[in-house]
Amino acid sequence: MPHINIKCYPKHLTENEMNAFVTELTQLAEKHLKATEEYISISYTEVPADQWKDEVFDKEIRPNIGKLAKDPGYDM
Repeated sequence: MPHINIKCYPKHLTENEMNAFVTELTQLAEKHLKATEEYISISYTEVPADQWKDEVFDKEIRPNIGKLAKDPGYDM
């Protein structure tokens, strides 16, 4: 039961762009995690740039450096 949690700066995706993004993420999870669509959930949250450090980097990224599937190429 994979859950994919995406946080990013605001991208203002159209409904079609969001649908395509979710479809492609779902297909990747199906392929690489051997999951079926009904067990995959995806969260998408846009975080304003001025809140990124406090809300995402300091709370989620920094404490997990070394445990992330991919570490960021930046520091704050």
